[in-house]
Amino acid sequence: MFSGLSAFPLTPMKSGVIDESAFIGLVERLVDAGVDSIGALGSTGNYAYLTREERARIAQLAVNHAGDVPVIIGISALSTREVLALAEDAQAAGASAVLLAPMSYQKLSEDEVFGLYETVTRKLSVPLCVYDNPGTTHFVFSDELHGRIAQLPNVGSIKIPGVPAAPDAARVRVERLRALIPPHVTIGVSGDPLAATGMNAGCEAWYSVIGGLFPQTALAITRASQAGDTQEALRLSEKLTPLWALFSQHGGSLRVVATAAELMGLAASRCLPLPLKNLEREDREKLARLLNELSLT
Repeated sequence: MFSGLSAFPLTPMKSGVIDESAFIGLVERLVDAGVDSIGALGSTGNYAYLTREERARIAQLAVNHAGDVPVIIGISALSTREVLALAEDAQAAGASAVLLAPMSYQKLSEDEVFGLYETVTRKLSVPLCVYDNPGTTHFVFSDELHGRIAQLPNVGSIKIPGVPAAPDAARVRVERLRALIPPHVTIGVSGDPLAATGMNAGCEAWYSVIGGLFPQTALAITRASQAGDTQEALRLSEKLTPLWALFSQHGGSLRVVATAAELMGLAASRCLPLPLKNLEREDREKLARLLNELSLT
């Protein structure tokens, strides 16, 4: 489950509420493509903007429409009490695993983050993926903290926020973390522009934003790396350089991917939860041209 391509779909909105039909369509698209797992309610799934009830509903829909594909449900929240409640909902929905980032309003210490994972993992009956995403949480894990957390019960994977761009440096980074965690805990790379480099460096999984919308494109990169064809994986990733540039220009992947879903007819107009906004005018037109040129699937 914590290997290969884990595809993270949007949670599309329509008139201020969850667009269940569009979400189901995205999940079924991933199943048809043959992704290795589905990650619902990650950052791409806009978990921070949804109520507990909405998140429980998304968890149910994801599991009910994923068929035999394992579903990882995000349970991140500001308080441990909320996280435990969301974990109960995810497990009740039939999630195969959960994903947890250390969200905060007050800056967290390493001991507080360890305490969060210690409390939650001891209450789980399914595996947990540690979500290391300093771009949204503003908490920076040390490798040593990852090593401590990875010893806890039910920890199955660590989702790291990218790797150095240089292949040798990427391998050193992955090998350093690998030396500190148990062999059963996998390392998964996020940050799509560096995913091929990360998998080539030894990451077992790619936790992918584009995989949630363009699963065939992401699978081609994943399978090439898994087969040991590192140059092909890099070549396929480099073809997407204009897309990676748009991600950087717009503060990350979310607004770009959400707008792409609209342009492809997979989500209604203005599918992001307010106050977030999709791309407009020239930026939207630029993305439409790019989608046509790259033939993403």
